Amino acid sequence: MRTSLRVGIAGVVAAATTLTCGTAQATPPGPGVTAKLISQRTVGDTDYVLREITIPPGQATGWHYHDGPLYAFVQQGTLSHFDSTCASDGVYDKGDFIQEPAGPGNVHIGRNLGDTPLVLDVLYVLPHGSPFSEDAPNPGCPFE
Repeated sequence: MRTSLRVGIAGVVAAATTLTCGTAQATPPGPGVTAKLISQRTVGDTDYVLREITIPPGQATGWHYHDGPLYAFVQQGTLSHFDSTCASDGVYDKGDFIQEPAGPGNVHIGRNLGDTPLVLDVLYVLPHGSPFSEDAPNPGCPFE
């Protein structure tokens, strides 16, 4: 079922390039964080982009938010997710799904605190032409 869901989403979704969008990151992703485009499609004023994100052990996405909702599936590893209060708002293991709401009120960071690479299939549902993420400064948490 997970494979068919991935294939189904890939049929509906769009193409991306890298995790960063070419602008300076307020809190950049850690070394070795990569993104691979799976699929992309624009329908009306909405971009649907499916990417595979890999976060090495001990690394993180950097603080950010999205202009549209994001949906992800954990293929491998464990995602530790933190909100702008520095509190954990979820730990997601292999086979789990995660949803991130849109907007600057939803600043967060994803961290790989495990000892194996974290691999996520991520579906971005964005206003046409929006970047994958918007940089945000560390809200004062003792980690990046």
